[in-house]
Amino acid sequence: MTKLNLKTSRAWRIKEAASGLWSYSYRGAAERNWKALLGWITRCRLDSMIKVGRMVRSYLWGILNAIMLNVTNAISESINATIQRIKAMACGFRNRARFRTAILFQKGGLSMMPSGLSGN
Repeated sequence: MTKLNLKTSRAWRIKEAASGLWSYSYRGAAERNWKALLGWITRCRLDSMIKVGRMVRSYLWGILNAIMLNVTNAISESINATIQRIKAMACGFRNRARFRTAILFQKGGLSMMPSGLSGN
């Protein structure tokens, strides 16, 4: 497939190369390899990949910081997804207070068991 040099195979190879760049522990090595990938993206002649490459280049400092600090926004994305699910289930709320109460009820971590009673 790679010998056919199809556009999709070029894009797939770039994607696979990018997925391997998240495991670095040294900033210099990570920056060097990300810049090499961005050079490849610039020369790939695929307009959509070039557009993504420009975006990645503009946020490279944040990408490198995320790699070095080993942080993600997965928890906040999970909370946002839960809030969107609550909003969809309710098909709208009469007011913001009820919406806020539903969110706090779902994400508050409160036990519904009355105090003094054991769960057994």
